[in-house]
Amino acid sequence: MTGLSTRGLWVAVAVLAVVFLGAVWAAGSGPSAGPATATGSVRLGPEPGQDVAGYLASLPAQLPPPGPAVPALVQLARPLSTTGAAAAAAGTQVRTAVFRVPLERVQTALRFEQVTGTGDPAAALGVALGRAAFTADADAGRAARDAAGAATPQARAAFERRAAVAAAEHRALTGPDCACVIALVVTADRAGLDAVAARDAVRAVQAAPPGTTVGELALSPLLPGQTVTASPPPDDGPVP
Repeated sequence: MTGLSTRGLWVAVAVLAVVFLGAVWAAGSGPSAGPATATGSVRLGPEPGQDVAGYLASLPAQLPPPGPAVPALVQLARPLSTTGAAAAAAGTQVRTAVFRVPLERVQTALRFEQVTGTGDPAAALGVALGRAAFTADADAGRAARDAAGAATPQARAAFERRAAVAAAEHRALTGPDCACVIALVVTADRAGLDAVAARDAVRAVQAAPPGTTVGELALSPLLPGQTVTASPPPDDGPVP
């Protein structure tokens, strides 16, 4: 028999699909590609391009009934320090912190870090901040190596910008009292979520359905600067 068998054809197709998806991920990763999403099966956060006012208006109906504790995405009105974020989430168990360095007209990465420990919440967030800074430094080094091996001037310039953005993020994340927490995943009951939602620093609280685990969440928090639609921010400004 000439050619591939039916089984062989399916294997070849599967391999090509994996390669293609890996290439798409690599092309879209990095600070210049816009905010990332922590993947899972239960989405918390607006859909891409969604009307912000409509999204915010839909959230109260998603709060749980009194009783069960559920995961919820706490979206902040402005970037906060770890101390400020801990205060905004007081009375809940903080499970994940979302860090983003705000740079004018520059797309920077969303960095999702697990928050562990049952002691001082601000200290636990500080540990998560350190991990985010380490990742930013690694991203800068990787982009610099990619720039050195780039095949074209355009590719080199793109990688050099990624390296510069990640380096700027690392400097901010390791600076004193970085105001770079934009969202938190917390676990709390209805009373706890109502208390968090009422705080001045909190823009919105979106609860997951009862029975959802933190590991099932797909996170795409609303950025503080997104006021009309949940569209990617501009990326045409100079990198400091």
